[in-house]
Amino acid sequence: MRYWTRRQWRQLILLVTIGIAVLAFFFLPLPKYIEGPGEADDLKSFVKMPGHADTHKGKFMITSVMQSQATPATYLYASLHAYDTIESIDEATGGVSTATYDRVQDFYMQDAINESIYTAYKAANKTVKRTYLGIYVVSVDKTSPFAKALKVGDTVTKVNGRHFDSMVGYQKYIQKQKVGQKATITFKHKGKTKQATAKLMRLPTKKAGIGITLTDNVKVTAKPKVSIDAGNIGGPSGGLMFSLQVYTQVTGQNLRHGKKIAGTGTVDGDGNVGEIGGIDKKIIAAKRAGATVFFAPYVKPSKLLLKYEEHHQTNYQLAKSTAKKYAPNMKVVPVKNFNDAVHYLKTH
Repeated sequence: MRYWTRRQWRQLILLVTIGIAVLAFFFLPLPKYIEGPGEADDLKSFVKMPGHADTHKGKFMITSVMQSQATPATYLYASLHAYDTIESIDEATGGVSTATYDRVQDFYMQDAINESIYTAYKAANKTVKRTYLGIYVVSVDKTSPFAKALKVGDTVTKVNGRHFDSMVGYQKYIQKQKVGQKATITFKHKGKTKQATAKLMRLPTKKAGIGITLTDNVKVTAKPKVSIDAGNIGGPSGGLMFSLQVYTQVTGQNLRHGKKIAGTGTVDGDGNVGEIGGIDKKIIAAKRAGATVFFAPYVKPSKLLLKYEEHHQTNYQLAKSTAKKYAPNMKVVPVKNFNDAVHYLKTH
C-alpha cells in the first residue's frame, strides 16, 4: 500500500482549493443582477402576415437589455463597463419572485404587440378593431386595501360599476374620489368575475387610489391577419419597432431602403411613443448589429423630469450621448409618435 507524504497531501488540498475557487469565481450566484446590452433582432422573423412577406432589403430591429444574476466573474466584467448596470435583485425585479416578474413582462409585451398592430393598421387605413377589456394588475402594493383580493394577472373591468376605454380613464375617475371613500372593484380572476369593496388609499401624490401598478388589456383583430411572436423578449419597449415592421408588411412599402434600422419605445393606441429603460444598453446592442439609424423616444426635458430620469437624462439625450461615445456613425432620431418615424423614413 502506498502512503501519501504530507507534501503530497498539501499539494492535493491546494489543488482542490484552487479548483473550488475557480468554479466559485465563474459560477457562484451573487445577490445581484447585471443589466447589459442584449440583442438587436431582425423583426422579419417575429411578424407573420400570410401573403404579405417582407422581401425588401435591410432590417427593422428590436433591441433588448440582457439581464442575468451576477457571478464574481460577470460582476467584475460589468464593473469595468460603463454601460453595464449592477443592481440588487429587488431593484431588478421590483421585489417580486422571478416567475411573477417574467409574467408581468409578458403582460407588457402582449400589450405592446396589440397596440403596435392597431397603430400600424390604422395608419395604413386597413381593417382593425381594438376592444378594451380593462386593466391588467401587474403589481399590488402591500398596503393596498385590495391586497387580499387582487392578484397579479387579474383584469379590472369596472370601478363602481363604470367601465372605461383606457387605463387613463380608470386613473382619472379613481383620483377624483376621496381618500377613505369606499369603492367596489369588478375584476376577472382566472376567467371568473369577482368583486371586492374597500376604502381607497392615499397615494404618494396625495390623491385617492387602489394601490396597484397596471397596464392596458386590449384585444385587437385585424385584416389581413397578422401574428407576432416575441419569443423570450418581454416588456413594453418593442411597440414602436413592431409597428414599423407591421406597417411595412401590410402596405408593402419599402421604407428601409436597404438600411439596418433599430430603435425602441412604447406605443399606445394613438401612436404616441413613450420612454423606456436601458436605452444606453440598446444603443450598444444596435451598434454591434450594424444599425445605422436608431429611433429614440422624445420628450421635452424639464428640471422636474430630469430629476427622476435614468442618469438624469431623457431617453433621447441618453441615447445621443451614448452613441456619440460608442457609435459615432449611428444617427439617433428623436420621435414623439409613430408618424414621426414613418415621415423620417420616407424623407431620408
